[in-house]
Amino acid sequence: LISDNVPLDQRTKMSILELEGSNIMNILARSVLEMYIFDENPEDTSKENLMRQSISLISRFPTIIAYAYNVYRHAISGRSLHIRHPRENLSLAENFLYMLKRDYTELDARTLDLLLILQAEHGGGNNSTFSVRVTSSTGTDTYSSIAAGIGSLKGPLHGGANIQVVDMFHHLQENIKDWTNKKEIDDYFKKMLNKEVYNKTGLIYGIGHAVYTISDPRALLLKELARDLAKEKKREKEFAFLELLEERAIEMFIKVKGDGKTVSSNVDFYSGFVYEMIGLPQKIYTPLFAMARIVGWCAHRNEELSFKGKRIIRPAYINSLDTREYTPLKERI
Repeated sequence: LISDNVPLDQRTKMSILELEGSNIMNILARSVLEMYIFDENPEDTSKENLMRQSISLISRFPTIIAYAYNVYRHAISGRSLHIRHPRENLSLAENFLYMLKRDYTELDARTLDLLLILQAEHGGGNNSTFSVRVTSSTGTDTYSSIAAGIGSLKGPLHGGANIQVVDMFHHLQENIKDWTNKKEIDDYFKKMLNKEVYNKTGLIYGIGHAVYTISDPRALLLKELARDLAKEKKREKEFAFLELLEERAIEMFIKVKGDGKTVSSNVDFYSGFVYEMIGLPQKIYTPLFAMARIVGWCAHRNEELSFKGKRIIRPAYINSLDTREYTPLKERI
């Protein structure tokens, strides 16, 4: 069923080719909104139609992202333009890698498949999923609601975490002379936490999570595949360094912050390094997150529109100021 829906409508394909664009997330949102035009029944919110639309979106996200990146690469960097038609006998992860760059290994596809599963859903409270739910509660169409989720995920505070980890990792590779020296690593992390070096935010990216405090089960699973992938790509030294950084970052966070908090690495700590080893460009890291999370978005939308007593979501904003006497306009400074 998924394979049958992976190919794009010819008009969507031509739109990606002709309109181009410098941001893959914006192209993805635009393409999703265009799907409304080609849907014969876009406003129907019956369970059957919502499921049909969900399968269509899940199937076509990889194709849109792969084509959009290849068009971007051609338009901006002057590279050859490759538009590869998806193959029926491949999985979603395999088809994406084939359409994006043709060549990949079995482990590349298996690791990407795991990442898509790990990032598919994370509850209704994260910003993009809540955006999908709150817009769905108004009764709007599926494509408008999913475009809202894409717009939310595009924000660097939500969807760009693994890029920040990769950039930090590259910085540490350049600035730590001995990748096995715990004291040198600890000293540098202490300076980072005290806002003395790197970007002076006081953050160690990929460490800590609002929900997973003791451990992030997603990170544990991904770490083992990252280890296997590092062996295949002959990047064991970099993996060992990243693994040591994980250990020392947690230790130094507890020492420097000293607030009794328990922290762990999160899934972003290894995902960027994994994407690099597979040969995926940073330009599509956040779109890949959307490619995974579309499953969760659709599930939450379908749930939002299917339970009895559903009503519009209207978050409350509470004024935290003290009560004051009214001052007439002419008396205000």
